[in-house]
Amino acid sequence: MSATRREVLLLLSAFVSSGVELEGLPNQDNSLPSTTYPFSELPMRIANGTEIRPVLKGKLATAESLEVHETTLPPGGMPHAAHHHVHSEMWLIREGTVQLTINGTSHVMVPGSVGFVRSNDEHGIKNVGTTPATYFVVAVGPGADAQ
Repeated sequence: MSATRREVLLLLSAFVSSGVELEGLPNQDNSLPSTTYPFSELPMRIANGTEIRPVLKGKLATAESLEVHETTLPPGGMPHAAHHHVHSEMWLIREGTVQLTINGTSHVMVPGSVGFVRSNDEHGIKNVGTTPATYFVVAVGPGADAQ
């Protein structure tokens, strides 16, 4: 299959405008870099007895917004009331027992469990155990990096 010079230039233009990094050229899109986030370097803030450690926030090279943080809730604790938003969220439970309520249906999650809520579904999370509960939240989509 042969291509005209015009077709090749149109294809090249499409790659450049889509944010695809061409080998040997620097990434010019200001997306999050490939890196690591050592736990010992993550700042922590406390709000209403809840410990929150922001991990990362920004745009992916494919243009989606991404935000990741770790939360530790005391027994009986909730970070906020049930709510909904445009971005999707995923919870990765590390320690403790939490109850994730999605559109009025509650699910108990223990270490190793994963919960997912798609865009605009109402959701809330609560520590229903007797010890602190720690989990990571991964938010992806419009507005995730504005939290």
